[in-house]
Amino acid sequence: MKTATVFNHAGGAGKTSLTRDIGYELAQAGSRVLLVDLDPQASLTRWLGIRDVSLDETVYAVAVENKPLPTPREAHGLHLIPSHVTLALSEAQISGQIGAVLTLRHALQKVADQYDAVLIDSPPSLGQLAALGALAADMLIVPVLTQQKGLDALPGLQSALELYHRLRPELRVGLYVPTMYDGRRLHDREVLEELRRHLPDLARPVPFRGAVWLDSSTAGQPVGVYSAGSPVHQDVLQAARAVAGALGVPGPEVQA
Repeated sequence: MKTATVFNHAGGAGKTSLTRDIGYELAQAGSRVLLVDLDPQASLTRWLGIRDVSLDETVYAVAVENKPLPTPREAHGLHLIPSHVTLALSEAQISGQIGAVLTLRHALQKVADQYDAVLIDSPPSLGQLAALGALAADMLIVPVLTQQKGLDALPGLQSALELYHRLRPELRVGLYVPTMYDGRRLHDREVLEELRRHLPDLARPVPFRGAVWLDSSTAGQPVGVYSAGSPVHQDVLQAARAVAGALGVPGPEVQA
């Protein structure tokens, strides 16, 4: 089992969309995939069409009481540990317990024979839930906006990595994914070139095609279900192939 946390403390970089859609494509390619929603906003949960979640279905008891993972929900061939707004209460409780930020990693190790890939959707923060997700991972997948905001977020990301390395020296960024890219804009092209100069393991940029992303989320379906074969789906397949390569699991075929 390989575990990746989709991580960026800055909001709006496309973490949740990538987690959902790449997870779906990895499952379609034959992997047994578990998604974990750590964001109390629960966007990943809703964007998979899952409603009426109770707190005991989330990672709350894992983080606070060191309990095993709850039984996951199933959607579109994926397993999901959903989130709930009350999960935010765990922030203070995690910080008050020694070693609590490693509880999710320990819980996932106990189900390692059940899954090939785990993708964790991290909240847009540098709080305890973000640390819980990062420290559970074998690697981080970092979406970066191809805008000045994306560049501005990189020093904070580096500071977070240095902090996490104190507990998990082997933790690394497996892949950076430029997101929301509009090649018609000079600013986006310049930011992409800057990212290429400074970041290793940079995937091809994921273009901004807002309507399909938004509509698929409203429908509670991955892009591969909502708009199979569309240009957005082709973008997803490219990104999924790059993530599969970083994780060392089978990836989807990408049409020429």
